[in-house]
Amino acid sequence: MTSRFRRVALIGKYQASDARLQADARDGVMEHIGSFLESQGCEVFIEHAHRGETEAGRYVALTAEEIGERCDLGLVVGGDGTMLGIGRKLACHGVPLIGINRGRLGFITDIPLDNYEATLIPMLAGEFEEDHRRLMHAQVIREGACVFDALAMNDVVVNRGATSGMVELRVTVGRHFVANQRADGLIIASPTGSTAYALSAGGPLLHPDIPGWVLVPIAPHTLSNRPILLPDADEISIELVSGRDASANFDMQSLASLAIGDRVIVRRSEHRVRFLHPKGWSYFDTLRKKLHWNEGGS
Repeated sequence: MTSRFRRVALIGKYQASDARLQADARDGVMEHIGSFLESQGCEVFIEHAHRGETEAGRYVALTAEEIGERCDLGLVVGGDGTMLGIGRKLACHGVPLIGINRGRLGFITDIPLDNYEATLIPMLAGEFEEDHRRLMHAQVIREGACVFDALAMNDVVVNRGATSGMVELRVTVGRHFVANQRADGLIIASPTGSTAYALSAGGPLLHPDIPGWVLVPIAPHTLSNRPILLPDADEISIELVSGRDASANFDMQSLASLAIGDRVIVRRSEHRVRFLHPKGWSYFDTLRKKLHWNEGGS
């Protein structure tokens, strides 16, 4: 088979501080995958930030912007965090992404490393399932001005300070006031993020085809304050009414400190991330495998 993707960007954590990931970089996995892609007729590039750890001069290094402009496919080797980071950068370019799992759970990097060649050969030839995930666009508004702007694929989280008590948050959905909530924090999660922090905080699983978000309180003061599913067409506003050292996190990869009166505004982004999965892939297969459903059953 000949690859339908002529130019492929190979993306991974070459310079991670984690000892296990450093070992992954040294064991030649990325170079092996690069050689495999070349054997399929692909021209291979790497992400610019990681050039220093590759064989000198072997692959041309590109920035994320250049990958978006020049490449037909991004092949992400790592965990979901690696995929979240590059997915936000490439969504505006429409570059599809395939994930090879080197992390732990791997809900969106779903191809096992030990079987990647057999899985990728038909995918590179055009046999795959395509899965689109919409991004969230979040802003921090202070005294009428935007002081922080970010995209998120998983979630936007407003948290109390590490050594402070609960925060009080004024929640508005669209033009409608919802409630003032006292809690350790609040999670606004996309369907993709419903299997992340929101799940551990007691939120529901959302199928990726659902055009909605889930609002999940973290350790709420009032036990009747429960998760709620909301349409993603509505803007959500979270205002910090009281609480010290509060912050807003975006996919747990960027952070903004909040002052009293700040509002975190979350809107549906115009951009989507394009994931490619093996032919026959199902979201429910992923849930069964990653959440260990049916273990011990027939």
